[in-house]
Amino acid sequence: MAMACKADARVSLDAQADVAAAMELMHCASLVHDDLPCFDDAPLRRGRPSVHAAFGEELAVLAGDGLIILAYEVIAETNLPPSAVPKLIRCISRGVGAGGGLVAGQAWESERSVGLQTYHQAKTGALFEAGARAGAILAGAPQEPWAKFGAHLGEAYQVADDLRDALGDARELGKPVGQDIAHNRPNACISLGVDGAVNRLRALLDRAIDTIPACPEPDRVVDWVDSFAGRLYAGASKSKAPRPMASQSQAANEPVAINLRA
Repeated sequence: MAMACKADARVSLDAQADVAAAMELMHCASLVHDDLPCFDDAPLRRGRPSVHAAFGEELAVLAGDGLIILAYEVIAETNLPPSAVPKLIRCISRGVGAGGGLVAGQAWESERSVGLQTYHQAKTGALFEAGARAGAILAGAPQEPWAKFGAHLGEAYQVADDLRDALGDARELGKPVGQDIAHNRPNACISLGVDGAVNRLRALLDRAIDTIPACPEPDRVVDWVDSFAGRLYAGASKSKAPRPMASQSQAANEPVAINLRA
């Protein structure tokens, strides 16, 4: 996003990379915590023992906490315009916090029911939205037009993850599959069927492209989305001509809430 919007001349490529690294540190922290026995109790992550499986539950909790703090330390030490730092801290905090970010998404797993879209928006969409907002901040561009773009991508990522969880192979994915069924959690395949989940994935990717705001290099964003789609799920890639202005398409209606506890 920062490159497509022509990042502020005061923000170097190294500084942009640092901000992206901070976002990934938050993501990694969420994975460490997600694998804990109190949540997924997953023994593998990326083909290797999960942190708690290798080093114990106590150190896994501390490792996840440490990664969160390290993300903010990276932002604090990066050479950024002073006005950008509080904006970045705010947008990252909202992406991972309890008010609708990753923490809220994890908390929904403790409730008896939740709408699939609500769950996906908090579980994953919020962090992608934060990443899109961060790119806009680095470019000195308005955040709100990019927020929808990031949220659609985040939902698409979670739908693809649902497909992989339902249909994938643990050896290829490097993590356990069938976790959503085992823990009775929301999954697009369960709610929409496999074909419905694939259609939902493609629709979200199309919607992300439709909502690309006017920017100097929209082609760069469209190409990235197409590449991202191919990595998400085979057959998801669906190139479309770039649209320089955001459309006014509305999100799909909230799916019927599903029972999380038998």
